[in-house]
Amino acid sequence: MINSAYTPPLDLVRRPRRNRQNAAIRALVRETRLHTDDLIQPLFVKDGKGGPESIDSMPGIERLNVKDLIKETVQLARLGIRAVALFPQIDPALKDARGKYAVADKNWFFGAIRQLKKEVPDILVIADVALDPYTTHGHDGVLDPATGQVANDETVHILTHYATRLAAAGADMVAPSDMMDGRIGAIRDELDHEGFTQTSILAYAAKFASAYYGPFRDAVGSATTAGAPTLDKRSYQLDPANLREALLEARLDEDQGADILMVKPAGLYLDVISAVRMATTLPIAAYQVSGEYAQIHAAARAGWLDLEKARHESLLAIKRAGADIILTYFARDMARSLR
Repeated sequence: MINSAYTPPLDLVRRPRRNRQNAAIRALVRETRLHTDDLIQPLFVKDGKGGPESIDSMPGIERLNVKDLIKETVQLARLGIRAVALFPQIDPALKDARGKYAVADKNWFFGAIRQLKKEVPDILVIADVALDPYTTHGHDGVLDPATGQVANDETVHILTHYATRLAAAGADMVAPSDMMDGRIGAIRDELDHEGFTQTSILAYAAKFASAYYGPFRDAVGSATTAGAPTLDKRSYQLDPANLREALLEARLDEDQGADILMVKPAGLYLDVISAVRMATTLPIAAYQVSGEYAQIHAAARAGWLDLEKARHESLLAIKRAGADIILTYFARDMARSLR
């Protein structure tokens, strides 16, 4: 007859649960930690004096005029966020097929950067380098009339000029997100030639042709019209199936002078983050993109996920995979939580 009141202990030397039995022990042995220093808040900037504009597909995220941008950045700095990544929303009337307004003297975005650096000098300002906010077709460069695809070298020439104008406006770091061949080396050469040797380059080294960019394109106004097919950027963004190609791109960007390498998106590409981490000694950034952010919010609103727990776990996974830096729309809320 079995005595149910007594259960003999198993003969175990190792009991991993001993290191999980209470909060104090779990904290002592925790391998990966999030800190506000790890986080960059992306911000969408618009021209004019109109108030903040909400973005339906990105709860809690708004397009900000320069005055509100400064106010928001001050609040972020008080929370411990040290860096912001800026993305302009350009009036459709200022767009054309070549994105000429990007390098125009009167581009209001340059003035916005100058004013932000004047008012909040200690914040690290990262400026996106791409033409999609400026082109009528929404692609990241100039189209070749013969093929309809983005013309690589002609686009790189424009991007180098744009990056230099951003540096002259006060951007501490330029972030080419276009995925053109050779653009990192060309930008580095022109920055150095123009005296901006201390301006860093955050290279979108492995940016995949992802389905998770939709809300971002709404935010900057580079999306196609309602009902039209999604822009096909597969001739320059990476195939989601390819890891080795991502490593090639990262190596090329490092060789051409990138200071930081980035993987985008983050959550669906943790294996890529890990592989790039093993392949370089440079800092690794990862971008938790708009679709990842919207997905977590949508599930939480439906009652299917705990927003705070899912948010924290998603960012912890990115850090654990090897990212030193995370661009995330959750940065502000995470900074509050981590405090």
